[in-house]
Amino acid sequence: MANEKKVPVWDNNFSFLMAMIGAAIGLGNIWGYPYVAYTNGGGTFLIPYLCAIFILGLPFLFLEYSIGFKFKTSLSEILKKIKPKFEVLGWFVALISFLILCYYVCIIGWDLIYIILSFFKGWGSNPSAFLTNSLLHSHNGFSGLSYIVWPVVVSLVFIWFLIWAISRTDLNSGIGRVTKLLIPLLVIMMVIIVLYSLTLSGSNIGYSYLLKPQWSMLLSPSVWLAAFGQILFSLSLGMAVITSYTSYLPEGSDLIKNGFIVVASNCGFEVFTAFGVFSIIGFMSFSQGIPFNQIITQGVGLIFVVFPTVLNIMGNYAYIIGPLFFLCIFFAGITTTISFLEPLSLAINRKFNISRKSASTLLCLVGFGISLIFATGSGSYLLEICDSFLNQFGILFGIICQCIIFGWYYKIDDLLNVLNNNSKLNMGKFWTNIIKYVIPIILFIVWITGLYGLFASGNINYIIIQLILALVIIIVPSILTILPER
Repeated sequence: MANEKKVPVWDNNFSFLMAMIGAAIGLGNIWGYPYVAYTNGGGTFLIPYLCAIFILGLPFLFLEYSIGFKFKTSLSEILKKIKPKFEVLGWFVALISFLILCYYVCIIGWDLIYIILSFFKGWGSNPSAFLTNSLLHSHNGFSGLSYIVWPVVVSLVFIWFLIWAISRTDLNSGIGRVTKLLIPLLVIMMVIIVLYSLTLSGSNIGYSYLLKPQWSMLLSPSVWLAAFGQILFSLSLGMAVITSYTSYLPEGSDLIKNGFIVVASNCGFEVFTAFGVFSIIGFMSFSQGIPFNQIITQGVGLIFVVFPTVLNIMGNYAYIIGPLFFLCIFFAGITTTISFLEPLSLAINRKFNISRKSASTLLCLVGFGISLIFATGSGSYLLEICDSFLNQFGILFGIICQCIIFGWYYKIDDLLNVLNNNSKLNMGKFWTNIIKYVIPIILFIVWITGLYGLFASGNINYIIIQLILALVIIIVPSILTILPER
């Protein structure tokens, strides 16, 4: 039984920081922030963005730091210790992370294909048609479920094997070693891309849109909600990733200092990357004579349509910038995917006394099976629906519940003492009030707004998929809670 409760420990603080930064820096930093900033006030968006960091990002990050550091175990076991009925929420949060992983790997799989294509511009003269028709064979509905997209399946096999190989090994030999290698490489490559993009003709068209202030939009509630949403998803808050990683911290770690470093690194990276993204789109606008606002987009359209289109007109430098860009996406994706597996893997390890190796193997096999659904002709259609539902409903609901449990039911002053006793800087009652009042109220508004948007379309297929997901994230955590502990 002694071995059952043995907790792995990061071999140094740098390993922890690289793992945390790797968990935070993902696709949302590269394709999300530029578009969100552009559509929500341009240069003035930095004001609500910075406010969101200090009102939501840092306070909830510190909550997860204090929880993981104090209890040294999975979120489900932590909540069970507080009150047995709360255990199901821990499994709910860990399952949400795992389900997001199951479709997130498909996007990384697409990117892996584009790394190869970028060496010879294999997407042709019409990147949009290539992605939709030639590669993904996309169908809007369930009719494409019978069509298997084999290039994506092959990519999934490789990526799941990579996740398994990293996650099954010792904490420092696997996650620690990989993130210490990939994160510095990612930053170096992105610096090269951004610096080059600033030299392109018309780059000023792009970054001027990013910096152009729209002061009137500061009075719009939707702009502020967008800022809070961006920080929430950018930092991977409320997914038990931070709690899991922090549970491996050794005594003597400076929690608040580490939190500031992670948030500054993540937010600095996405703002810096936005300059490169907008400069490249500005170059396309200048070269093709297309208005900037007709090009700018987000999501897969930005990565797999707009950028290949730009690379087509960039000349020989495209054969360097293209592979570098898609490799950046791949590195950011891999460090994020391994973090999404960790919460459920740790929870299974702790409750059922299953080794880290066995838990990772089981989850990777199940995850691969689920991800095959997104490797069909209906894959991109299902991915969009699942992403909206799990983010707008699942993660927000989990964060609100955690704030209520730790802010009201549990003695939050104990967590405040954990932070202050393990930091050179001290937090005060202001932090506890944010956790108890501010974050739940703000996120409840975001949650209701998101739910309304999810169901407002009235599309029967959307509603069916959302109801299936709702049943899964209710039934599976309930079963895992009822199963006896070994």
